[in-house]
Amino acid sequence: MTIRFLQIALVLVILIGLGVIAIVIWARTAPRPTNLGVTNGKLAPCPATPNCVTTQAGQPDQRMQALSYTSAPEAAQERLLQVVQSLPRTQVIENRPGYLAVEFRSAFFGFIDDVEFLFDTENNQIHFRSASRLGYSDMGVNRRRMEQISRAFSTNAG
Repeated sequence: MTIRFLQIALVLVILIGLGVIAIVIWARTAPRPTNLGVTNGKLAPCPATPNCVTTQAGQPDQRMQALSYTSAPEAAQERLLQVVQSLPRTQVIENRPGYLAVEFRSAFFGFIDDVEFLFDTENNQIHFRSASRLGYSDMGVNRRRMEQISRAFSTNAG
């Protein structure tokens, strides 16, 4: 191999490494969206990007079924909290009666997904919204995670 080839290879490795470091910093320092929380009894609508799913609003491809429960809302919330905390890279941001906010981080880059749960005690349902904090597409990660949470919650829901 020539010295020129090795120099070019080294520069490429350094540039790729710096790019990965920049993405990790960008992913881990993105501020929490200001539109999260409950407004007029509803969670924020999804943006017009394919990296969000919700039970309350949004385009048809963003919609999912709300979770149902038959127990007291407090027991259902405790069960949901256990399900959520059993998943990797989870941080509970807020846990108050009728509302739960959680951050999930991706394994490699640390991209953050903001997930909220809102309890509709009149209908014994739990509405949710799960959205990537950055980017456009999440390759179905939010939908798959919410399907996983829904299955786990329904298995032992009361």
